[in-house]
Amino acid sequence: MKSILLVLVAGLVLSFNAFAISLQDAKAQGLVGEQLNGYLGVVKSSAEANAVVSSVNAKRKAHYEKIAKKNQITVNDVAKLAAEKAIKATKKGHYIKNKSGKWVKK
Repeated sequence: MKSILLVLVAGLVLSFNAFAISLQDAKAQGLVGEQLNGYLGVVKSSAEANAVVSSVNAKRKAHYEKIAKKNQITVNDVAKLAAEKAIKATKKGHYIKNKSGKWVKK
């Protein structure tokens, strides 16, 4: 009985991972977009979009902090520079947040 329960739980955990969406898929589906602050934002709210944004932004923040410390500049300065690069690299048809705070397709 314990082994059956263990198999069911393992299958459930693996099935959740199978439904995870990638950053590129989320961008292509118009769920998320790049913001001027260097972080990803939710364009169309959903559990998948929120999970991607949370995960990506946590990784970005950690990376920005490393760069800021190494170069003795603020995390905000690093994030703004990263935002410029990310927005330039955004594919046509994907979303970016403009200066007025609206989501627009590039």
